[in-house]
Amino acid sequence: MKKFLILGVALLTLTACQDLTLLNKDIKNPESVPAGSLFANATVTIMDFMTSANVNTNNFRLWAQQWAQTTYADESNYELVERNVNGAAWNTLYAEAIRDLKDAKMFIEADPLLSPATKANQLAICEVLEVYSFHVLVDIFGDIPYSQAFGDDVTPAYDNDADVYLDLASRLDAAIADLGGDSEFGAADLIYSGDADAWKKFANSLKLRMAIRLADTNGALAKTMAESAVASGVITSNADNFAITYLTSTPNTNPLWVDLVQSGRSDFVAASTIIDPMKALADPRLDLYFKDMVDVNGTMEFLGGTYGDNNTFNAYSHPGAIQQDPTFPGVLINFSEVSFLLADASERGYSVGGDAATHYSNGVEASILEWGGSQADADTYLAQEGVAYATAAGDWKQKIGTQKWIALYDKGFEAWSTYRLYDYPVLPIAAQAQIPTPTRYTYPRTEYSLNGDAVEAAATAIGGDALATKVFWDVN
Repeated sequence: MKKFLILGVALLTLTACQDLTLLNKDIKNPESVPAGSLFANATVTIMDFMTSANVNTNNFRLWAQQWAQTTYADESNYELVERNVNGAAWNTLYAEAIRDLKDAKMFIEADPLLSPATKANQLAICEVLEVYSFHVLVDIFGDIPYSQAFGDDVTPAYDNDADVYLDLASRLDAAIADLGGDSEFGAADLIYSGDADAWKKFANSLKLRMAIRLADTNGALAKTMAESAVASGVITSNADNFAITYLTSTPNTNPLWVDLVQSGRSDFVAASTIIDPMKALADPRLDLYFKDMVDVNGTMEFLGGTYGDNNTFNAYSHPGAIQQDPTFPGVLINFSEVSFLLADASERGYSVGGDAATHYSNGVEASILEWGGSQADADTYLAQEGVAYATAAGDWKQKIGTQKWIALYDKGFEAWSTYRLYDYPVLPIAAQAQIPTPTRYTYPRTEYSLNGDAVEAAATAIGGDALATKVFWDVN
């Protein structure tokens, strides 16, 4: 589908009137905004945040070590504070995305013109996107303000991250039960154009993702969640992907185009961490993910820079032409990821249909096809001894973790999360900082100045507000 221009704030219609109290109305800040506008704005906020490569906003591609930097390598060495990167993530999700979704639900609830079924669908769709946002916050920070986050208390307490996940799972179940048919969101739904059945597939796929996150700490619940998600219906093809197609002109382009093209900057090169294993396996996505071969001892090859170092831009390969297309889709969950999640579930003995090898192959194939490769490319790649599930190196976690991480190129947050879940692939330490890949963001400085007691208590509860502290599901 095509992304429509972000729905603008509804204009107030003023009528001639003798009531002078109307002069006290602030017409630039309307008291009532259509729910669809708020929902659309929240969707774009989330998608832009997860898609951006702006180092002031999103460093997940760097932390997944799929890109390296050139002149400035601070973010590749896990510097968060100087640019307030952790604060940007916190504010974007709390103050913008979730705030808009909560307000949208309030207006939906109050709308007397909506049928009960339509109202239930719209509320459920907003709820699913809110659950997604909170799940990302937990996965980034660990313990977060949740139960008191949008109440009257300006210094909300932090909730235990595992407890938040449990509540999110319950909320997701309730939303899934209400989804189906047409939500009548129409153009305000920039992802599925009001198709509540499609949202149900996304919700179940998110549920499956969260189930696998829980698998090492709460296996019984993870099994129940995964099996019920699959029974209810997850994403089953690339046509179901939760994706937004951007437009050709600002401000509605993919943020990557702004970062890589419009900016005129040369900040990023491919990282050797991903280039080298892809070359070793003759991966057909190599020239789809990247561009610009360089001379290596008389042979033109793709070459990745050293992660965490100041790499010379022209000496290495760069993010590919596809990523520099302003209309390149932003994707939160796709069929490839779901297939790898099902492979994991199968290895754990969950009843999700099929077997791990089939789901693994589906994940690789879906990624190759999504990026523009052919079925023949996928078949040839999967036939290799180093790729085929039966013969690839390592145990099932290494096989799934490595190929899923490659397939999650351009989806930095989930690639980083996959590394944390499986500890594969093995990521080298950052060249300058000489420290391993962090397992969380530290809390923003603003929390220490505005909500000091609560954040100090949270830091103590999680074992220290440090980059190496792990969120609850990261136990390997």
